[in-house]
Amino acid sequence: MQRRTFLRTVSAGLGAVAFSGALWHDAATSAVVAGASPYGPLGPPDANGVALPAGFSSRVVARTGRPVGGTLWHPAPDGGACFAAGTGWIYVSNSEVPLIGGATAIRFRSDGSVERAYRILDGTNLNCAGGRTPWDTWLSCEEIFRGRVYETDPYGERAARSRPAMGRFKHEAAACDPDRRVVYLTEDESDGCFYRFVPDTWGDLSSGRLEVLCGDGPVEWRPVPDPSPGVLQRQTRHQVSAARHFDGGEGCHYAAGICYFTAKGDRKVWAYDAQRQSLSWVYDGGGTLDGVDNITGAPTGDLYVAEDGGNMEINIITPDGVVAPVLRLDGHGGSEITGPAFSPDGSRLYFSSQRGTSGNSAGTGGITYEVAGPFRH
Repeated sequence: MQRRTFLRTVSAGLGAVAFSGALWHDAATSAVVAGASPYGPLGPPDANGVALPAGFSSRVVARTGRPVGGTLWHPAPDGGACFAAGTGWIYVSNSEVPLIGGATAIRFRSDGSVERAYRILDGTNLNCAGGRTPWDTWLSCEEIFRGRVYETDPYGERAARSRPAMGRFKHEAAACDPDRRVVYLTEDESDGCFYRFVPDTWGDLSSGRLEVLCGDGPVEWRPVPDPSPGVLQRQTRHQVSAARHFDGGEGCHYAAGICYFTAKGDRKVWAYDAQRQSLSWVYDGGGTLDGVDNITGAPTGDLYVAEDGGNMEINIITPDGVVAPVLRLDGHGGSEITGPAFSPDGSRLYFSSQRGTSGNSAGTGGITYEVAGPFRH
């Protein structure tokens, strides 16, 4: 497939988009042709069915229904994040299944071996994506009607807590902005909104104000009158008439004043510039990425976007405008890539194939991987 895309702003008046301080000059008028990946071309699939650039290797960390670290790995692994833990680290993964969803953590030793695994959330529904907090908790989001956000402890020492003040809607992902002390939230509806939660006290998500992004040009935030509406009441996305709507909000990532989020319906990677309070997009679904979904980033300013379907790839978008695949799964056409997250030192990337090669809708074939190599960090 010939890989081309356009990186431009939504309108000429919005200005260029910043990637970790690097500006996209003339983004509104110039087309950027996808170039070679900074890691080189993908080779043939390895023994695990993962196509990687030279110098990278993969391993299977966990499979649904099989023991890992003394715990059975959950079905339909979805959103994930990594946390430092002594000389090792922890990878947390959601389970996007009804009633028994929740989340599981895997603790790794300094050499990458698995020390143990354990549940950190149980008895919840369709836990899709989420986000890590600056105080080292994991926000696990329910992708159901009137879904909740649960704040969980990756270290398994404290019980998970529901955070209803963050809104009852079809949650997808969350991203913390420590500069403005807010949490951005996406909504997986065909007319979903983009929200931010302003806690009364930073570091305490038990109370605060839910706001929704409004406007088509210069944007503003307006309070949501009733963040927890009843079943028959007007839902959050319909309570503010000026609210901006997005077709299927998915992954969310904050870095250096910009909150990037994806929308699967229009296949765009959006960018909200929190300092300028402007909205633009850095990828318009021109062909390189299909089914944009989970998103993460690196300190270099690189973005990594996982595909829900498409070629089953994770693609990189670099600050200088390159869009290219960094890995591809072979034989997973009925699945989606979920939960991309880097280890604290940036040398390992974790992710899952939610349904694996089986494509089983119950997620019984889920596989979680680790890719190691010379990632830019």
